[in-house]
Amino acid sequence: MRAAVLHKLGDISELNNNLIVEDFPAPELGPDEVLIKVKYAALNHRDLFITKGLYSKIKLPVILGSDCSGIIEQCGEQVSGLNPGDEVIIDPSINWGNSEEHQSAEYQILGLPQNGTLAEFVKVTSGNVFPKPAHLTLEEASSLPLVGVTAYRAAVLKARLKEGDNVLIPGIGGGVAVMAMQYCLAMNANVYVTSGAEEKIQTAVSLGAKGGMNYKDDDWAAKIKEMTNGKLDVMIDGSGSDTIAKSLDIISYGGTIVSYGATNGSVKDFDLRRVFWKQLKVLGSTMGSPKDFADMLAFVEKYNIVPIVDKVFELSDLCSAFKRMNDSDQFGKIVVKIG
Repeated sequence: MRAAVLHKLGDISELNNNLIVEDFPAPELGPDEVLIKVKYAALNHRDLFITKGLYSKIKLPVILGSDCSGIIEQCGEQVSGLNPGDEVIIDPSINWGNSEEHQSAEYQILGLPQNGTLAEFVKVTSGNVFPKPAHLTLEEASSLPLVGVTAYRAAVLKARLKEGDNVLIPGIGGGVAVMAMQYCLAMNANVYVTSGAEEKIQTAVSLGAKGGMNYKDDDWAAKIKEMTNGKLDVMIDGSGSDTIAKSLDIISYGGTIVSYGATNGSVKDFDLRRVFWKQLKVLGSTMGSPKDFADMLAFVEKYNIVPIVDKVFELSDLCSAFKRMNDSDQFGKIVVKIG
């Protein structure tokens, strides 16, 4: 089969030499595994971070990719309820464990160390395979798994949004941020965003956000506070850094901050006094349990949510897809056509 195999780590300028589309042995099925012919895969920042060595426990060579849609090619002898020809997506969480509160010490995400979805075929345990939501095309559905469950756990389960809440989603344009915005809008929350690109703010507004600010403006936090009339109930953040620090000033008393990532690095000036005096809830969230994934699919179908596809690349042009993510040019999910 053809697959995108990462052989070496390095800067984005070296990716053409490090990430090679080549022939690779097709997976061999175990008794409770399913072989899926991948139609579309989607990129996540996790894939980009791995190519740069900014991820733990990297083992090379590896086929990257956590998201895909496809058609079942073959089922192991112990698999029931799934059949060749079914259109499916994959839950990328592996070994979540028995607790709904957190993942286990053995937890992994598809695409490292287990070979992932940027290939003509991928195999997973049958419990990780779900029917494609009927209202989505295969292209759209490929964008859903990782960002869908991450945003669901952060926005729906951790933030516990209520209709009419004012919500800030920094860094709009990234896959999780855009999906979280869609979820919040579906629940009739008032969404405000930040971005370093004015066109992304305008796109968010065209999709239903109330407003936004360019985070390159030193006074962005004060201006968001003004937009919300001093009532900011929730922030759902994947950027970290001074975004979290500034949010402590503008979040309302009793408010909730949910952190699902730190793409801009650690928080350097975290004023703990703001947390206890304002009685804030500061919560961590990452990925989601198998139950979260199933509930996310039901939520997406209930509200007829369609993931936003930014751009589709051919597998042969995969490095251009990674460069688009590296340059933060996307709004929504970058998709790769495989089959």
